[in-house]
Order: sequence, then structure tokens, then C-alpha cells
Amino acid sequence: MRTAAIGTASAAVMRKLSWAEDFAEKPSAGKPNLVFIFADQWRAQSTGYAGNKDVKTPNLDRLANQSINFSNAVSGCPVCSPYRASLMTGQYWLTHGIFYNDKPLNPNAVTIGKVYHHAGYNTAYIGKWHIDGHGRDAFIPMERRHGFEFWRVCECTHDYNHSLYYGETSEKQYWPGYDTIAQTREAQKYIRQHATSQFILFMSWGPPHAPYQTAPEKYRRMFDDPFVISLRPNVPESLKEKARQELAGYYAHIAALDDCIGDILDTLKECRIEENTIFVFTSDHGDMLHSHGQTKKQKPWNESVRIPFLLRYPALHGTSGRTIDMPINTPDIMPTLLGLSGIAVPKSVEGRDFSGVIKGTQPPDNDAALIMCPVPFHQWNYQRGGREYRGVRTRRYTYVRDLKGPWLLYDNQKDPYQLKNLYNDPKYAQIQQELERILSRKLKETNDQFLPGPEYMAKWNYQWDGNDASK
Repeated sequence: MRTAAIGTASAAVMRKLSWAEDFAEKPSAGKPNLVFIFADQWRAQSTGYAGNKDVKTPNLDRLANQSINFSNAVSGCPVCSPYRASLMTGQYWLTHGIFYNDKPLNPNAVTIGKVYHHAGYNTAYIGKWHIDGHGRDAFIPMERRHGFEFWRVCECTHDYNHSLYYGETSEKQYWPGYDTIAQTREAQKYIRQHATSQFILFMSWGPPHAPYQTAPEKYRRMFDDPFVISLRPNVPESLKEKARQELAGYYAHIAALDDCIGDILDTLKECRIEENTIFVFTSDHGDMLHSHGQTKKQKPWNESVRIPFLLRYPALHGTSGRTIDMPINTPDIMPTLLGLSGIAVPKSVEGRDFSGVIKGTQPPDNDAALIMCPVPFHQWNYQRGGREYRGVRTRRYTYVRDLKGPWLLYDNQKDPYQLKNLYNDPKYAQIQQELERILSRKLKETNDQFLPGPEYMAKWNYQWDGNDASK
């Protein structure tokens, strides 16, 4: 548990309720609803609209044709709790302090749920939370729900067919069957009950995160011959069989989730509120799935940091989709949604409001997204080759340095599978220098001194878990 850390690194931005002065007005009838759906560990490359011919995502593909597609959306600290804390606060990881899983977000943080609630919205959260830090199966009391009233939540579980959650009380409950389908039915019910009011609904799904082979049989049968699944060229020969087996299960989860997305979209249409509802589909981070010989997340490669991000708001942009290739990062989500909703962005927020880019009134001028791993842990701890890094993901390049200096440089346009590391290549010296300047600027803007991981653990009074300790 975090102790004295809650008061130090983020005291200036964690004022109790002084931010509320910015929100004197209640929402007018014209302000939009928000349905925000995010899956756990769904990488950007695993959608049909992104060119993957093996996955089955017809609902997402139709949604993409009607949405703003941020094709370079990045999970800047690509792991569960850090993403969720930045989604909630609009802050970078060394500000709110959640750079390591299973640590508690300051209960006084200014969060998206609190801001919408104060602006007069009904607020709902269904699914995985993972920023409470009091135990993965522990009850989360009202004072640590960060402004969300309707509550059907578990801190963290990946037992998708015996999935724990809590409602208003500390009584343990379990979703019937496969939890994503049951959570979707609960979300549909909530939408129908609140269709004549203004609401935000966040739904956080556990799949397609491992275990990969636990989707309903109907969906597993779609991929019962894994050897027809194509692999990314950066999967080593020795891991191809294992990668195909895991991808078969991963894609089965995705097919189930795609059906659930279709159900939610149908419910919005049925309730005649799709026109004035911001609908977002995204993910907290990707999954290496043996690309570059790696698994899971935290890593700086595309399979880990790039996420799908679709935003549909027909009242604003109609039903014609378009792609925005400007990089957008996790802390930018909260201010952008508030901007689209006509709600003032709190001063504690560090991300940028890109609602003007979506509206066409602001140039897409963000040159890069910061990517980072302040402390490697769990599946990528020091003993397993994990390392601290900072980097930038631009429209074209990925540049990363570790504590020893430059580590990775990829031209993602010429080399989409990141097979050729160009750092210190004389032909790319000028590009590397420019990317280093961008990275240095980003670190300065976020007050990041790029220290060794143990120094951040000590600063926030965090305990190492198991074998995660420093070398």
C-alpha cells in the first residue's frame, strides 16, 4: 500500500475540491452522453479494420467506418494500473504515482468520474477497476470509487467464467457465465434505464487478456485450426507454434467482445440516443504474443504500446469515419472527452484536449507521444530482462533510450514490424538527434528526471512484489 507518498509528488494537483469552482453550470440537454468501452490487452494490430484478416470483428469494422480512428493511439505506460490511473486523472505516471500494478490511486484525485458527476451526469462503471490497491478481490467502498455511482466492479480478475464483482454492498457476487457477455447485458440495462437522462458509462473488460483459451466454445470453434492463423514476421521460428495456439484463443475472446460491442451499439440505436452519444472503443495496452520473442506488455514495441482507439459522435461529425494519424496518449483522453462534452478541464490535468482536432478547429500538431517504463515488474521484472526506458512514438518513428543511452530506433513506415534497429546508424544520425530533442522536451514537460526504478519505488514508499526487486 502507498503510505506517505500520497502527500508528496502530487500534492499540488490533488487538491480536495477546489477544482469544483470550474463547474458551476449543470449540463444542458444538448450535451452528450458517453459510453467508454475498453478491453484489457487488445493490441491495435488485432482488428479487421486495421488489416488483420484472421480476426472476426465485423461490428468494430462497421464502427470504424463511422468513427474517428486515431491510428497512432499509444498506451504510454503500457500496463494495467498505470493506464487506468492516467485515464481517470489525465495525468502522467510520475505525477499520480501509479507506475506499478496494484497500487492505490489517491482517493482525493481529481478524476473523470468526479468531474462528470459534479457536472450533473449519472455515472456508471462496470468491470475491472485495478487502481484501488487493497487486494484484487477486496470490496471498494464509495469513497474510493472516484465519482462513479452505479457500480458493478471487481478490482481485478481474469477468471472470466467465475468472475467476482461487487455492487453497492460488500456481498460477493459473480457474473453468470462468461463475464463480458453478462457485463454487456448489465450495460444494456443501464442504458435503457438512463436513456432520457445524461450519463457516462465506463465498461472495462478483462479479455482478451490471458488466459487465452477460456472464451465460450462458440467462439473457440471459430479458430479451432490455429495453424491457418498468420503470424507477424517478427515472431521467431521457435515460437511460431506456441504463438498460433495463443492467438487462436486471443482471437476467440476478441470475436466474443466484438459481438458485445454490436449489442451495445444496437441498444444505443434502440433507445434513439446514438446521435448524441460519444462512443469510444479502445484498450489499456497491447500484447506482444511472441513478437520479438516477447510476451505480455510493458515493452516499447508496437505490439505492446499501440492500441485501437475509435471515437464515434454522430452529432458532431455525422456517420462518416476518418483517420487521424496524430499520436494521442493516455493522459489526453480525459481532457479530450471533457472538451467534446463542453466541460472545463481541471487544472490538475496534464494531457492535452484534442477535441478541436476532432472538430476540425485545431491542427493535429502533436508531434509525439511519450512512452515509458519507470519500473519493470511482474512478467518483465529485472530477472526476466526488464529495464527502465523512456521514448517517443511519432507518426513515423519509435525512439527509445534506457539508463545507459539510446536503445531502439525504428522507421515504422519502412519497417512496420520493427525488424531493423537503426539507433546509432550514421544514416539516421540527424533523425535520432531530432527524436532525442523531442524526448528531452517531453521529459522536461512532465518533470521526469529518468531515474532508476528503485528510486521511484523508494520515493513512493512502494514495496517490491516477489521477484521484482532491483538487480
